[in-house]
Amino acid sequence: MSHDTAPKASPALPSAIAGVPIARIAEIGRFDGQRVQVRGWLYHRRSKGKLHFLQIRDGSGIIQAVMFKGDVAEALFVAADHLPQESSLLVAGTVRADPRAPSGFELACDDLVVVQTARGEYPIGPKQHGVAFLMDHRHLWLRSRRQHAILRVRARIVKAIRDFFDGQGYVLVDTPIFTPNACEGTSTLFETDYHDQKAYLSQSGQLYSEATAMALGRVYTFGPTFRAEKSKTRRHLTEFWMVEPEAAFLDLDGVIDLAEDLTCAICAAVIADCGAELDTIDAIRGEAEEQRDLKPRRAALALVQKPFVRLDYGEAIARLHELGSDIAFGDDLGGDDETILTRQYDTPVFVRRYPAAVKAFYMKRDPADPLRSLSVDMLAPEGYGEVVGGGQREDDHDTLAGMIDAHGLPRSAFDWYLDLRNYGSVPHGGFGLGLERTVAWVCGLPHVRETIAFPRLMDRLRP
Repeated sequence: MSHDTAPKASPALPSAIAGVPIARIAEIGRFDGQRVQVRGWLYHRRSKGKLHFLQIRDGSGIIQAVMFKGDVAEALFVAADHLPQESSLLVAGTVRADPRAPSGFELACDDLVVVQTARGEYPIGPKQHGVAFLMDHRHLWLRSRRQHAILRVRARIVKAIRDFFDGQGYVLVDTPIFTPNACEGTSTLFETDYHDQKAYLSQSGQLYSEATAMALGRVYTFGPTFRAEKSKTRRHLTEFWMVEPEAAFLDLDGVIDLAEDLTCAICAAVIADCGAELDTIDAIRGEAEEQRDLKPRRAALALVQKPFVRLDYGEAIARLHELGSDIAFGDDLGGDDETILTRQYDTPVFVRRYPAAVKAFYMKRDPADPLRSLSVDMLAPEGYGEVVGGGQREDDHDTLAGMIDAHGLPRSAFDWYLDLRNYGSVPHGGFGLGLERTVAWVCGLPHVRETIAFPRLMDRLRP
C-alpha cells in the first residue's frame, strides 16, 4: 500500500481527540489509567500480526504506543503500518504501566491523526553514518536519543552555573560582542567592519567584567565568545560559550576555591537530575578508542569531590617528566601534556603559578617570583584538559601600563582599562569556564562538536 493511504493532515482536530488532555511523555506517569493524547513524531515503527508498535517522541521522551487491530478503524490500522519515520502525529490512548517499557509506561492507542506525513525516507537511518554526513544533517541528527541527552545535560549545566553564582551574590552582567581591541592576543580575532571602524568579535568579557566588578563587587558574564584559531582538535570550536566570574578582593586562592565549588555544584546537579541522560550517553558510547575505557558517567562524576589536586607549575612539570613528557620548564602545557597529567587523577587538577611569559598581560606577577604569575588552570580528569583558566589580575596602574607596552599593545586601546586602576583599585580576580569543554567532560564525549546544537568549527559554517 502506498503512503497516500495514510491519514492526511487535518487543520482541525477530530472530535475523538479534541478535548482529550495533552500529556508530555516526561510526565506520563501522572496520567496512569487515563486517556490522553501525545503530540510528537514517529521515532520507530514495527508490526506483529494484529499489533503495531509505534515509538513516539515529543522532545521530552519516547513512549511506545501499542495499536491493536480491534481497537481502531480498519483503514487507520492499515494506514498506520505505512507511516514513514518522523511523521508528525497526534496519538490518543490510555496510559498503562508496563515495567518492560523504558519509561515504565506505554500507550494503548485508540486513535491517531497525522499532522504531516514525512516526505520520503528519513536520511538518518539505523545504519552507521560518518561524522561528515551527520554534521551535514545536524538539523536532523539532533532528533536522536544521544543528542537529546547531551543537550539536556548542557541545559542542566547552564542552570547549575546560574544558580551557583546567583546564590553567591554575583550579578549577571552582559558584555559587548563587538570590541575595539583584543583581550588576549591579536592572532585569534575575528575582524569585522563596524561603521567604518575596525572591530573584533569578543574573545572574552573579562576586561569589561573587571569594570563592572569595581561597581558591583561580584559579577559574572555568560555568553558566546569567538576565537579564530586554526585548530581542528577535539577541544576547539570557533564559537563557544563561556561563564566568567570576576570579583573585587578575590585573590588567587579565592579564585581556585570558587572554581572548585562551582565544579562540584555542576557535577552534583547533573547526577541528581540527569541520570537517565547519562545512562543513554553511556549506552551509545562513541567509537573513539580513547573513550572506551572511560568510567560510566555517573560513577565518574561522583568522584568529583573537594579537595581537588593542587599542583604548582613546577610540580606539574616534574610529574610530567616522570610520566615521559619532554616538556621544558617555562613552556605552557599543551593538550598532550594536559591529557597525560589528568589521566592520573579522578578529580580535576589545579595547576598554579605559570610562567608570566605564557600568560596574558593582565595577569598579576607573583610577588615571591616575578617570573611567575598568579594564574591557574583547572584541568578536567580522564584526559579532557583545561576547562577553567584564570587568576588574579594586575591591580597597579603603572605595572599594568608597562605590561601593555611590553606586549606591544596600543596604549590608546586600553586607556579605559588602565583608568580602572586610578580610582579605588583593589586586588581582584576571576576565571573563565568553557561550557562546551565542560559538557564534553561531564558527558564523556570524544569531541566538542556534539556539545552545542549547531557547532562552528574551522571548516564548518552550516547548517
